[in-house]
Amino acid sequence: MLAFRIRSVVAFIACCSLAGCDGEPDEPLSAAVPGDAREARVLSVTDGDTVRLSGVGKTRLIGVDTPEVYFGVECFGREASAYTKRVLAPGRRVHYRLGIEPRDRYGRALAYVWLRDGRMFNLLLAQEGYASPLTIPPNVDFAERFVAAARAARRAGRGLWNSSACSDTPP
Repeated sequence: MLAFRIRSVVAFIACCSLAGCDGEPDEPLSAAVPGDAREARVLSVTDGDTVRLSGVGKTRLIGVDTPEVYFGVECFGREASAYTKRVLAPGRRVHYRLGIEPRDRYGRALAYVWLRDGRMFNLLLAQEGYASPLTIPPNVDFAERFVAAARAARRAGRGLWNSSACSDTPP
């Protein structure tokens, strides 16, 4: 629990220094589906920031980091995972775009994922307080939006930023 909070704060500070957190974003906290996005179906959800997409395989969502649910459950991990399972239910059609660096060291595809209504799911996780921003160059396309979304969620006390979010989590 404490490890995730510390990691989240460190990632948030690092992103803020890159994105300039002292001002408000120039663009709204949304991202339209780009023309080069491809379509896939959600096959399964592993946890809050990892899904399996048809034609792609295991996919890690770029720009966000949700609390862990494996190898030690972290504060708000179950909630983040449940949210992703609710929104990205198996069979759901989505659009995705791979990052500049298309795979991570574990072989997972690295992608931005959009719902059919045009909302970016990666961004929703940050907006709703289920994830912290996590920027790993060269996949930085929407980094400022993730930071702004997480900042707004934190100010509003949404999700993992709520002071009582982890009050019932055992140490």
